[in-house]
Amino acid sequence: MVHIHARDPNMNYATNSANAEDYYKANHLVRERCPDLIVNNTCSGMFKEQDQEVIDKFFAGCKPEVASLDVGMLYMRTKVKSPFELKDPDEGVKQMLKERGLTVVDANTLQYEGVDCLGYTQTERFAKAMKASDIKPELEVFNSQSWWFVDNLIKQNLLEPPYWCQLVFGQDGACSPPTVKAALDMIDNMPPKSFFSAIGTGALELPIITLSLIMGGHLRVGLEDNVNYRRGEKAKSNAQLVERAVRLVHELNREVATPAQAREMLGISAEPRQYP
Repeated sequence: MVHIHARDPNMNYATNSANAEDYYKANHLVRERCPDLIVNNTCSGMFKEQDQEVIDKFFAGCKPEVASLDVGMLYMRTKVKSPFELKDPDEGVKQMLKERGLTVVDANTLQYEGVDCLGYTQTERFAKAMKASDIKPELEVFNSQSWWFVDNLIKQNLLEPPYWCQLVFGQDGACSPPTVKAALDMIDNMPPKSFFSAIGTGALELPIITLSLIMGGHLRVGLEDNVNYRRGEKAKSNAQLVERAVRLVHELNREVATPAQAREMLGISAEPRQYP
């Protein structure tokens, strides 16, 4: 599976796009090169827009096979390098940063500090849109309190089993502690008919995916979560991180699923979705 963030060409590719056409183009290019790979698009932090029709139109336009769905109330505090190396960002970029709750601190730094309320109402609307377009939600679960939101989506018949739960560790302010005890607590509170995968951000990537494998789970790696291969050494590519993960899987006497096997586990169509 490949998880895709399309970039906004109108903002010098400095931020995520919320345009279905940009995602559809990326999905099409992936499908051209990888006929059976599962296409997974993000929807994290994409819309301030709450209108159901707008959200429905987006997913109907790009129509991935899988899409990430943040669940729960999240408090996040992060400090990241600017994706554009400009001493004086133009007014358009400044306005975008202001609208998205970001402030230019200095030439190469952005700082976000606040509350991202991707809570019940917005989560529900995203789930409705995904179901209408036959898209499998990847439930991004940051802490044990988030299961309340998942249970409510199930009660409203907005999710279909099996429920795929992506356990996230390492996001400052949002996640449960990156410990075995916390991971077991999250797994124990999953709804019936669920299976899990795990993400570790930054230096936590390698220990968290190892823990997930030991506990019978699946894993995600990539430059969105972690840019280093080891301490002091930047990763050369997503491929380098994937290759290490595959070696780790084999060292722990497990096998990597084929796309067909992954489709069966997720309960999605055996026929890859086409993007002509």
